[in-house]
Amino acid sequence: MTSAAVALVSNEVTIASIQAHLDREIDDLIASLPDPGQLSAAERRGVIARYSAVLEGNFIYWMTGAYISAGSDQARAKIMDNLREEVRDCHPGMMRRFAIAAAGSPTDADAQAVSRDLMKVRLFIGRLEAVPIVVTMAFFEGFIQRFMPYLADLAQRQGSTEMEYTDVHGVCDITHTQELFRALEAEMTLAPRTSAAEMFEGVNLLRTLIRTIVFGN
Repeated sequence: MTSAAVALVSNEVTIASIQAHLDREIDDLIASLPDPGQLSAAERRGVIARYSAVLEGNFIYWMTGAYISAGSDQARAKIMDNLREEVRDCHPGMMRRFAIAAAGSPTDADAQAVSRDLMKVRLFIGRLEAVPIVVTMAFFEGFIQRFMPYLADLAQRQGSTEMEYTDVHGVCDITHTQELFRALEAEMTLAPRTSAAEMFEGVNLLRTLIRTIVFGN
């Protein structure tokens, strides 16, 4: 837990203060990404494959956990809109096409590389605690939006022209992030006061998982 996170919850927590904290976390992650031009083809493939191994089979599960845990009708409605779009437009299929076109289909080794950190996120979601989960998903949607140009760059350097996944998520996740913060506001009116460790536990777990996706260890 960073000192900024502790300070954030030491007084009254606001949506704006949570969003500012998550923005800083995302800024730090984006700044840490290696230069695509300095990566080998194998390293580029690894990032795409590990990202696909995590996202294709887990994002809808995570968002479903957010829906099940939500106590307010407003939050459920906003999360359901996100889930409906994921299923209706077959976002896992977009992810699969993107990975195949960039020669980044996950192997057993790719799945194994992310397995431990991914399981920690799955177990966190499985506790069905609304506020921490919605904070985590808002963080992730915000990160994905910022990460899409980088992911597209990796794929293009792999010779791919299949960019539907990155094009769609670079735009739709802006709205998804905003809606999740509205859902969070509704849930925070129902939930008891949440400690810093509780509120940002999922963010910390997901940040570690993202670093494993990018760096492979």
